[in-house]
Amino acid sequence: MAGETVITIVGNLTADPELRTTSAGAQVASFTIASTPRSWNRSANQFEDGQALFMRCSAWRDLAEHCVRSLAKGMRVIAQGRLQQRSYQAQDGSNRTVIELQVDEIGPSLRYATAQVQKMQSGGYQGGNANGGFGGNGYQQPQQSQAPAADPWGAPAGEPDF
Repeated sequence: MAGETVITIVGNLTADPELRTTSAGAQVASFTIASTPRSWNRSANQFEDGQALFMRCSAWRDLAEHCVRSLAKGMRVIAQGRLQQRSYQAQDGSNRTVIELQVDEIGPSLRYATAQVQKMQSGGYQGGNANGGFGGNGYQQPQQSQAPAADPWGAPAGEPDF
């Protein structure tokens, strides 16, 4: 896929992923990742948040189902994929253009949390390793004792949220 812009984004989910099925029968999960840069302000002796980037994302087929089953609002994730620009005409007749991330890989950030990985049995690509390759994996949320329900995988208070 030459010529496509591949990026990696680290941030928190703004809402639970939403699953829908296209008219052709393909499943797609849609979600937004908020990535907020932080920098140290020496004069104030504290971290300060920069302007947040809200990246709209889509994951397709098996990955879509894995996202819906594994990810939740507030979780810190690492996603890699291809930027795609799409133009459409809004209901009011105006022409609009959006840039979205078509996710190829996504998983929880282990910077402030732990996770358990469970291999999913599916007809898709399984990583090429017959002994439990990582491709096609789903991620399970940690047990309640490992992460508070209100902020499943967010940064602890006072820690930088890069």
